[in-house]
Amino acid sequence: MDFLSSFNISGSGLTAQRLRMDVISQNIANSKVTRTEEGMPYRRKMVVLTSFKSSFEKAQGRTIGGVKVEKIIEDPSGLVPVYDPNHPDADEEGYIMLPNVNTAQEMIDMLGASRAYEANVTAFNATKAMVLKALEIGR
Repeated sequence: MDFLSSFNISGSGLTAQRLRMDVISQNIANSKVTRTEEGMPYRRKMVVLTSFKSSFEKAQGRTIGGVKVEKIIEDPSGLVPVYDPNHPDADEEGYIMLPNVNTAQEMIDMLGASRAYEANVTAFNATKAMVLKALEIGR
């Protein structure tokens, strides 16, 4: 594997984790939204990551892997009923349905995504340092 492959792998990881952090931030920001444009409460979104191999590189006899976002899905778990008869979205029994976003879980997911991002930055910088040392040897 050449150094450009390492940069591509780390770069794909950085891109995927950044999107994951963006989705988690969106979940936290919408954790109290009871009515979206569709008229329903906000539903938690999750990022599904998958590994890939570059077809261009396979044609040249080299395989470069990485990670990509396969899709962003909605969490199918139930909404949270809360008694608040004064809320404009309350039903006839006085309950509103809050999003299925658990802020503590989102913060844990954010921590995991930021650690994965940091690991990719570390790998990228290590590869860069190795390339620089190799160029110094060639002088």
